[in-house]
Amino acid sequence: MARGSEGTITHLIAGVPVSDLDEATEWYTRLFGRPPDLVMGTEILWDIEEHATLFIEPDVARAGSGRITMVVSGLDALLERLAAEGIEHEAIETYPNGVRHAGVPDPDGNALAFVDTAD
Repeated sequence: MARGSEGTITHLIAGVPVSDLDEATEWYTRLFGRPPDLVMGTEILWDIEEHATLFIEPDVARAGSGRITMVVSGLDALLERLAAEGIEHEAIETYPNGVRHAGVPDPDGNALAFVDTAD
């Protein structure tokens, strides 16, 4: 889709299904380093960038099937902060193009990942 054309995507709102909303809210609060920005019924939302929002919602049947990748700068510092919060990550992979990738699965096994293109 070309920029500036009619129908251009201007925001991203991504949802992650979880089995236990209270447990997941606590975990994602530690992940993002702050409480949610908005609670709308059973959807708990964090604004992670100006035009990007991630929400969790209870859905036992689909919990663990989410897959979200977030691009960051300072992957090492982020992973150190997460470790201090008790959140572990998978081994860091470095791709041939220099992109570094670390998986950070949530308690349900949703495949969250952070990539850093600048290191």
